[in-house]
Amino acid sequence: MSISLSSLILLPIWISMAQIQQGGPDEKEKTTALKDLLSRIDLDELMKKDEPPLDFPDTLEGFEYAFNEKGQLRHIKTGEPFVFNYREDLHRWNQKRYEALGEIITKYVYELLEKDCNLKKISIPVDATESEPKSFIFMSEDALTNPQKLMVLIHGSGVVRAGQWARRLIINEDLDSGTQIPFIKRAMDEGYGVIVLNPNENYIEVEKPKIHVPSSSDSSDEPAEKRERKDKVSKETKKRRDFYEKYRNPQREKEMMQLYIRENGSPEEHAVYVWDHFIAQSAAENVFFVAHSYGGLAFVELMIQREADVKSKVTAVALTDSVHNVWHQEAGKTIREWMRENCCNWVSSSEPLDTSVESMLPDCPRVSAGYWTSISHERKIQWHFGHRPSRANFLEELPVYFQILYRSL
Repeated sequence: MSISLSSLILLPIWISMAQIQQGGPDEKEKTTALKDLLSRIDLDELMKKDEPPLDFPDTLEGFEYAFNEKGQLRHIKTGEPFVFNYREDLHRWNQKRYEALGEIITKYVYELLEKDCNLKKISIPVDATESEPKSFIFMSEDALTNPQKLMVLIHGSGVVRAGQWARRLIINEDLDSGTQIPFIKRAMDEGYGVIVLNPNENYIEVEKPKIHVPSSSDSSDEPAEKRERKDKVSKETKKRRDFYEKYRNPQREKEMMQLYIRENGSPEEHAVYVWDHFIAQSAAENVFFVAHSYGGLAFVELMIQREADVKSKVTAVALTDSVHNVWHQEAGKTIREWMRENCCNWVSSSEPLDTSVESMLPDCPRVSAGYWTSISHERKIQWHFGHRPSRANFLEELPVYFQILYRSL
């Protein structure tokens, strides 16, 4: 187990303070002297010796990584996969580096959706003013005008954004495993309009303004002596808290605040908003949903709020490891009956692909995604939806794709 340089320097001082505090009043002067010594230690400089600056590149090239012809992230010079533990025993720094790379990859996937998939980036709310927070979704050119079929993709919770299934898979496996791009391209080849939701883009972050809080002496009718005691305690408490924060996080980022996006402040709100302003307005006779993890919960919430409309337009729903719960979400009997006929949930299982998996919930069938099934990495996604879309052939062919998706999830 490693001990940081700052800990070795500060440990004797803390031990001395603890020993002094156990003594009598005559030790008060020593305590004061030690506190004065601690106050003069420049913790910022001290801790920077332990942890490199949290200053990372803003491009893949800056990280010296690139995606090869197979869509795998590889080091430009060594050809090696991404290494998380770039600096040994610096987990926080390594995590921050990983997160910085993840943000670059998110933007990279956005570019692929526009350039490789020919999707349009649509800003929401549709009537947003120039100054208010905004989000966006992606749509194919014919998403609202295709008269036959429309596919809607919803990812799960966490750091993933539009076009992604799992950031970890993009970094450690390849783009085909971790993004929705193969799915989008195949759907468009089969004549589907496509809408890609962005349910985790719920707010923007801005720096928190500093607010001056007047001391109690500014407006209190308390006796002066009592006010002075309270102010002294308050200052000492703040001093201890600031001391701890400096030691715990010497490179503390700016304090940020979240400004939520109107009518899109949660994945559930986002699903309803996109339904009302886009999907419900589409010309497609048959709408198909593919929803992963929390995306399944968002779809069930959409059904609860727009039951009649959803039933009139949606033909089938493919769920993968959906975390919905019809009891907790209070889905009525008619919704549960509709889900039994029109939904299927592929879940992680060691059973062969499409084997029925027991469920405690009275909603849609649960079947194995063939998570442990051995398959060739070169196996292609086979879709045979035919000329007339139907619930049956839509759900029959999706498992092949899910098997590929689940191989590393």
